[in-house]
Amino acid sequence: MADYERQLTRVDIVRKDLDKLIMGFDDPEVQREAYVHLYGVGQACALIAFKRGHDGEFAELACIAGMLHDIAKYENGINPTDHAKRSALRAWHILEMTNMFSEDELTMICTGIANHSDKNRSDDEFSEILKDADAMQHWLRNPAEAYFNEKSRNVAMKKEFGLMQQSEKQ
Repeated sequence: MADYERQLTRVDIVRKDLDKLIMGFDDPEVQREAYVHLYGVGQACALIAFKRGHDGEFAELACIAGMLHDIAKYENGINPTDHAKRSALRAWHILEMTNMFSEDELTMICTGIANHSDKNRSDDEFSEILKDADAMQHWLRNPAEAYFNEKSRNVAMKKEFGLMQQSEKQ
């Protein structure tokens, strides 16, 4: 008998809705990529939020933003054109339907999603967590791939997490 009863959270509610959307995609490769990337970014958002001193509620909102940050890209056949703004609008609709988020929370999540593609601009702290998590997930998907490994955000993330190799520290 367990002394712990699992709590149903907003992440769980959003996950159910997201799973239904992903399972509706016709292409199994798109389904796989969506699961790996969206959930990977969500988890990376929570990790980064905690690393930067935020509480569980903030990390939960960051995780949810990560889970939905590219939803329009996957729903519309992986077309990157303006996918951040389209994903923000789609996320607003999905989250609003749950009746579990305040207007301020919806704004924070969807602003972060709308900002996540512009990695060369500095935005609010929440948006930066999502940008860093997106970059981190691309890097961790294949850590030996130089293209993502050498991106400035990933170099900064490796420093922040103490993951620099000896050759990189010099």
